[in-house]
Amino acid sequence: MKFVTKQIHAYLDYPVALALISLPFILGLGATNPVALYLSVATGVAALVLTILTDHHLGLVRVIPYRIHLAVDFMVAVVFLLAPFVFGFEGIDAIYYWANGAAVLFVVGMHKSSDEQVTTG
Repeated sequence: MKFVTKQIHAYLDYPVALALISLPFILGLGATNPVALYLSVATGVAALVLTILTDHHLGLVRVIPYRIHLAVDFMVAVVFLLAPFVFGFEGIDAIYYWANGAAVLFVVGMHKSSDEQVTTG
């Protein structure tokens, strides 16, 4: 049963972007490879820009179609799930990327398309 609407997704985008920027410093990521710190921060900045430019109610410029936003989110999930293997992350570095990758994959997988949403009025 899919339940993540475009509106719900939009509300998640800003806090997730800010978390991707700040959590690596709070958690002390980068012990096994400095890429563990910088990959999340760079992704967070990119996610913030993507959210600002996405065509949803919280987008500020709204030039990127929402379906493209979802495709980018899916690609980020795949990169995060593979990053520990590719870059040799261990411990908290690996867990952080696997947890975030799984969470993003879950949100994208639970996306309810506008065709599936019940319209009112």
